[in-house]
Amino acid sequence: MSSWNPWHGCRKFSPGCLNCYVYRIDCKFGRDPSRFSLTSSYLLPLEKFRGGKNRGAYKLRPDGACVYTCFTSDFFLEDADQYRPDAWKAIRARGDLHFYIPTKRIHRFQDCIPPDWEDGYENVTICCTAENQAAADRRLPLFVSLPVKHREVIVEPMLERMEIGPWLSGLERVIVGGESGENARLCDLRWVISLQRQCRAANVPFRFKQTGARFFNEKGILVNVARMNQQALAARYRLSF
Repeated sequence: MSSWNPWHGCRKFSPGCLNCYVYRIDCKFGRDPSRFSLTSSYLLPLEKFRGGKNRGAYKLRPDGACVYTCFTSDFFLEDADQYRPDAWKAIRARGDLHFYIPTKRIHRFQDCIPPDWEDGYENVTICCTAENQAAADRRLPLFVSLPVKHREVIVEPMLERMEIGPWLSGLERVIVGGESGENARLCDLRWVISLQRQCRAANVPFRFKQTGARFFNEKGILVNVARMNQQALAARYRLSF
């Protein structure tokens, strides 16, 4: 697994952003998480080693793994508009890599794609997030209508029971997770099971990624789950398929 964060910093956009992990980390180190800036990895996909046995080889090797893109900001953030064209050029140039791009700002997608996008780049997966029913009702009807070759939905943090059946057709996967951090809002196993059943009925792959820090389990008991155990506990329920 590789990661690429061409820029850093974001403004909170919706209820799912309340306890944003980027804000938690930046504030811990005295940084302003809302301040936008390019990173030293701005054009990482095009960077090559300058010396040693790997001289001339790309730093991001074409090993078949996804490149998790812009996880410390939003790829479609307004502040990035003047820099995004160069990021798209880097993505297009590296057809040997697959770029995995999550966003809460799917409403900006059509204004932010490159001129040659057409029905999408084969090496890009766009992931629309939806943390509650209101977000799903607002974002997903638009998302499924957009010209995207590979699309997923990320329900994280999952804040309530949700119905997304009308928009499952054409999705390659739905990922669900609870919220982490000391101020995490609860996640209920019953919500997760409900969404898993919707995905199974539509034959859409489903992944229960993590329970979150405050989790209502199968006995209806609210348990506190340490960060290191949240993915393992989610896997124990065998809901992913």
